[in-house]
Amino acid sequence: MLDFLRVKTVPTVSWSSPRPLNFFPALRTFVLLCIGLVLFGVGEALLINAGVGVSPWTVFSQGVANTSGLGIGMSTFFIGVGVLVLWIPLRQTPGLGTLLNIIIIAAVMELSLPYLPQMAGTVSGIIQTMLGVFIVGLGSGLYLVANLGPGPRDGVMTGLQRVTGLPVALVRMSIELTVVGIGWSLGGVAGLGTLLFAVFIGPAVSIGLYLVGRLSKQRSL
Repeated sequence: MLDFLRVKTVPTVSWSSPRPLNFFPALRTFVLLCIGLVLFGVGEALLINAGVGVSPWTVFSQGVANTSGLGIGMSTFFIGVGVLVLWIPLRQTPGLGTLLNIIIIAAVMELSLPYLPQMAGTVSGIIQTMLGVFIVGLGSGLYLVANLGPGPRDGVMTGLQRVTGLPVALVRMSIELTVVGIGWSLGGVAGLGTLLFAVFIGPAVSIGLYLVGRLSKQRSL
């Protein structure tokens, strides 16, 4: 019944790239990658406009900024570099998707924020947060299945999943809760939306992978 929670690998389907380091993918693969990243960006923007808490990684950045004296932007930069360093022992391979992850998601967030609803109440904010989490999960499923390289943080998720053999949902939730805990202990500000994101983003990504895998033709390895 809850098969999506047992997803342990990123599915390989008919339109998946044969390797992450591929700068000339099939058109279908490239288009679906971009659609996934656009959805991811819209979901993130919905979370911001929900007004009930920033993302776990923003809380982490706030905490680092609070204790180091750096600005939030520089803190985010150094955290990003640190995350990429973790790719080395996890043997993660970057690709076109890694680069486009940074560019497309940021651009979509910037362009969509003014046009998405801004919630004033807690209940409406929670509903919008959960919608944003689901859309981020669906977008993650699409772009990860494209197999053109994960984003920096998703690379840690897929790397840890491969090393531990645990379900994607559990690995992602553990990462987000750890990040929130560290950020909060360092002085970052977490809201209800932050905790909802941390708890439900793992299952949402797992649902995205499950749906994309089920709706696409599987390819034998």
